[in-house]
Amino acid sequence: MTRFFGCKRRLLTAAVTMVGFTVIHFDARAAETMTTAQMQMDHTGQAAMAGGQTFRLGNLTVTSPWTRATPGGAKIAGGYLKVTNNGAAADRFVKATSDAADHVEIHEMSMSGGVMRMRPVPEGLEIKPGETVELKSGGYHLMFMDLKQALKQGGMLKATLQFEKAGPLDVNFTVNAVGSTSATAPQH
Repeated sequence: MTRFFGCKRRLLTAAVTMVGFTVIHFDARAAETMTTAQMQMDHTGQAAMAGGQTFRLGNLTVTSPWTRATPGGAKIAGGYLKVTNNGAAADRFVKATSDAADHVEIHEMSMSGGVMRMRPVPEGLEIKPGETVELKSGGYHLMFMDLKQALKQGGMLKATLQFEKAGPLDVNFTVNAVGSTSATAPQH
């Protein structure tokens, strides 16, 4: 039995059709932002492996930004990357933008007692000095909402990451295969 609290019927139909699994319950706040692409995400918690592109801004290093190709009609995609703070002061990843999407949100996914919970993180993510914050399946991630066109395997999605102190950083997300679980997943 599939139950959604606060979600629209068309979302339920699209999500179950695309991935074929049962969702038991969603946090009421998250239900409003739950989307088909979030249902596509690999929830194993597997980290993105080393590799991919590196971008630098001051003391911040962003590595391996990637996303998945989107099947026809999907309007949402997840985004994954690592941010390392090599400086002596904390910074905060506060938002992202992309011309490829209407808007981008920072989200957190967690599992508790077999229940998947998804929620936006409007306050952003703190990156403490000497630490790395990883946006990955099963944890913090970006959601590219209302995509303007499908993402094709082998392509790039351009985005700008905004940090509270360091400012804006333009990055390119590599578009991997639909079922990819890491930045360096084989391109079938």
